[in-house]
Amino acid sequence: MTKNRCAGCGIALQTSEKDRPGFVPEGALAREPVICQRCFRIKNYNDASSVAIDQDDFLRLLGGIASTSSLVVHIVDLFDFEGSLISGLQRFVGSNPVLLVVNKIDLLPRVTNWNRLRNWVQKQARANGLKVADVVLCSARRNIGFDRVVETIAELRGDRDVYVVGATNVGKSTLVNRLIADYSDLHRELTVSRYPGTTLDAVHIPLEDGRSIIDTPGIVYKSRLSEVIPRESLQAVLPEKPLKPMTYQLNAKQTLFFGGLARFDFVEGDHQSFTAYVSQGLPIHRTKLEKADELYEAHKGEMLSPPSREGLESVPPWTRHTLRIQPNSDADVFVSGLGWIRANGKSGALVDVYAPKGVKVLLREAIV
Repeated sequence: MTKNRCAGCGIALQTSEKDRPGFVPEGALAREPVICQRCFRIKNYNDASSVAIDQDDFLRLLGGIASTSSLVVHIVDLFDFEGSLISGLQRFVGSNPVLLVVNKIDLLPRVTNWNRLRNWVQKQARANGLKVADVVLCSARRNIGFDRVVETIAELRGDRDVYVVGATNVGKSTLVNRLIADYSDLHRELTVSRYPGTTLDAVHIPLEDGRSIIDTPGIVYKSRLSEVIPRESLQAVLPEKPLKPMTYQLNAKQTLFFGGLARFDFVEGDHQSFTAYVSQGLPIHRTKLEKADELYEAHKGEMLSPPSREGLESVPPWTRHTLRIQPNSDADVFVSGLGWIRANGKSGALVDVYAPKGVKVLLREAIV
């Protein structure tokens, strides 16, 4: 490796952005060999810190998996399931099995039917074209279900390598750290290699049986609200405690504002209730539809926040999504990175959802 590339993973080294691939402190450039901060932390602390790359680079990274003999562990965020599921993953993995690890189950109410949830996950995965060998529900934060994750990986991998893939902020580094602690002999020299034709830091962590855990960078999806809002707004949007559902009895022509990040208009339908599953840190304001535009212009960035007035400048303008909820359907209105609103009525409804341009908004079968 040349001095401008990591001797561990081959990534081009840089000293300016800690959260991007290839970062190395300037003071470490004099070491021999030079390795990036991520490889250093894996080798010395058993710690696989998260880095992120854009979608095109990530897809090129996935391109070589089909030709390997591997178990692919895909980690998704239950709170943002559709937003964190890697679209098109199936065409890259070939005949290799996929284990779907669903993180952050601690955010759902304790009365959740876990068997029903597991069936829901399998159904949603199939609907997105992903064939999974198994589904494991867990919580990295609460250390719930992680033993089962490790057991299932052992059952499915045989003598294969293990590729760990996922979007940013789904708990991938926590799982990789656990696998390193359980399986890897890091007294050996850290041996890593690059995929042909890339300079991405897919880190190969040696296992005792001669195979490797391949830790891939997190993919950034701009269709997730958490990726397009100011960093200072994330604390209000990303829940850390179990969700407390908020139910609103609405007549047609009423509106709910979720801070200044999204707007839900109940346009047509009988009087009915809607239940919001969002972070407790995100204020919800109710008003009449006829006053909604005026209210937003007068109070955005202040009463209707986050984001702040200054933060609004960096958020894309809203796009309207018109959704028709069919009668007698158990449906969620899902906004990627924000949460979801369950429609409880049986008579159907017409709703408009406003969210920053590019953020994924859809109707789905109710999760709970």
